[in-house]
Amino acid sequence: MDTVRQIAQAVLYECRPYPRLLDDQHLRGLHPEPYARGQAGLPWLMQTQCLVEAAPSDTVDVHVRFLHLVSREVARARGSELEPVAELTVDGTRHVAGLEAREREAAVSGLALADLAGDAYTMRVDVPGDQEAVWLIDARGRAGAVLRCWETLHGQAEVRAEPLRDRLFRLTVTVANTTSWQGEERSEAVKRAFVSAQSVVRTRGGRFVSLLNPPAELRPLAEGCRNIGTWPVLVGEVGERHTMLSAPIILRDHPRLSHTR
Repeated sequence: MDTVRQIAQAVLYECRPYPRLLDDQHLRGLHPEPYARGQAGLPWLMQTQCLVEAAPSDTVDVHVRFLHLVSREVARARGSELEPVAELTVDGTRHVAGLEAREREAAVSGLALADLAGDAYTMRVDVPGDQEAVWLIDARGRAGAVLRCWETLHGQAEVRAEPLRDRLFRLTVTVANTTSWQGEERSEAVKRAFVSAQSVVRTRGGRFVSLLNPPAELRPLAEGCRNIGTWPVLVGEVGERHTMLSAPIILRDHPRLSHTR
């Protein structure tokens, strides 16, 4: 795993309010649009805007990542039947009912800035709902099972570029949770949320501009970037400007993991 992905991975889980998730009234994530519109202050989209010094022929890669909550149930075997229980210990391993999270990712590569300036690119972010069962076996045979299920998610990421002057573009990435869930229960809404949603944008030929410490001549343009629910920073080795990480927590440019300092 490269340094950038390690940082993005750490930030993904740092943003996660689980295990206090259902008690947290400020979930860092994107809720289903219909639910969010009915609940004051809850987000359903995030927008990243940053500056990139590049030629029109240069390209960008966009990765959208988030956590998807999974319901975990535990059942004890009773003959040919399964009986739901709060927890079950099998061969010394304790299995507990609750929530867990799975990583989801959608990506697109090779988007030319010239093309994005002419027409925005839209990437679908879809996860089909499903379920799975894992049998728990002890010396006597099937002792029980862990049952997992997750809900269907629908979303999209729109990428566009605006030329500002020669070899300078404003890049915009908007991620939206368009899941058409009409319920009202918060405990169900969070199962359909893009938890800790983040964007990672890379360019090979171009260079991103720090929004925290831009060159003096670019400061007015940097201050004009509108970021909604997310804070983009440079990531990678100090001095490198090929990658931006945009996440729902405030970071400094070129963040480091504690064990890499």
